[in-house]
Amino acid sequence: MRVFKKSIDLAATLFILLFSIGVSASATSDEKEEGPINTQEEVEGYILHHIKDSHDFHLFSYTNDEGERKHVGFPLPVIVWSSEGLVTFMSSRFHHDDSGHHIVEAGGTRFAKLHSKIYELESGAEEIKLDEEEHPVNAHKVLDFSITKSVFGMLLIGILMLVWFGGLARQYKNKQIPTGFGRILEPLVLYVRDEIAKPNIGHKYRQFTGYLLTVFFFIWILNLLGLTPFGFNVTGQIAVTAALAIFTLIIYTFKGNRDYWEHMLWMPGVPVLIRPVLAVIELAGAFLIKPFSLLVRLFANISAGHIVVMSLIAILITMKSELTVFGSGLLSFVLSLFITLIELLVAFLQAYIFTMLSALFIGMAVAEHDHGHDHDEESDAEEVRADFI
Repeated sequence: MRVFKKSIDLAATLFILLFSIGVSASATSDEKEEGPINTQEEVEGYILHHIKDSHDFHLFSYTNDEGERKHVGFPLPVIVWSSEGLVTFMSSRFHHDDSGHHIVEAGGTRFAKLHSKIYELESGAEEIKLDEEEHPVNAHKVLDFSITKSVFGMLLIGILMLVWFGGLARQYKNKQIPTGFGRILEPLVLYVRDEIAKPNIGHKYRQFTGYLLTVFFFIWILNLLGLTPFGFNVTGQIAVTAALAIFTLIIYTFKGNRDYWEHMLWMPGVPVLIRPVLAVIELAGAFLIKPFSLLVRLFANISAGHIVVMSLIAILITMKSELTVFGSGLLSFVLSLFITLIELLVAFLQAYIFTMLSALFIGMAVAEHDHGHDHDEESDAEEVRADFI
């Protein structure tokens, strides 16, 4: 329980710190040209913007009595490498502008944010000029190392996982049965070990259980975090899912034994002329198809879930003229609540599928084949039972 309280206190402290900074910064925003989202086109643009990564957290907006549009949220650090070297400043200096109109002077140069990308203006330029295709002609992209919303989410979950599982490991040194929050973590750890790692990898499962546990909890908690009002969509970023898939690819590639590579490059038991063809297919499967299936499944399902939930919430706006505000609001609430409950299941299911497929691919790479003897089915079953029970 002490570990759980410490982790909650840490998360709360980080949130309060950033939120307090952001409210004071966002309160200075006075963009009069922006208004409430009312049309279907504006709703579609808002949904697509919501699932993208961003340099700040935008919780909500409102129009004050003077007609000024105010934004409530909190900024994140912008860290870029420009022609003048490393430059850092808070994203609140952009005042939530994503159209390139607001220019920030920092580190001896000027920056603008356009479509969630930060551009450095050419020397002497006062504003971004765009061509017919809406591409800047007097600015170029910078190397962006900023702590974006997705990076912040990954760092937060990484810290919490270190605190939680570090505490669980310390408890096992002093007692056989964990207490407090460890009692919640232990059955989940055993589930990943006994239901995912052991059946798919075999007796070598201990080498890879740490990775599988990390991937499972990392994806699952981030999926749950994406259901909060803060707009996280970390596992809906294809760069994140691609990185996770590459980790799995590296593990089963370098841990693959001789049998694995022999069956892939020169498959026994088939005609010699067919073996080169099968080798090409197997290599494509190992280096392209398997990682792609890992990354696109997680990315597509999480992104689709966010889009569906946001679209159902938007019913309140798009159908208020046909159903009245009360009718559209009630319909939007019921449908979005139903889909959100389903998303809770999807959050776990996608973490399970990614971890299970990773364990399966690793198990195929480290499995040992006996080419000399034919075992009957009953003896094989007894060997498996002896290993796993």
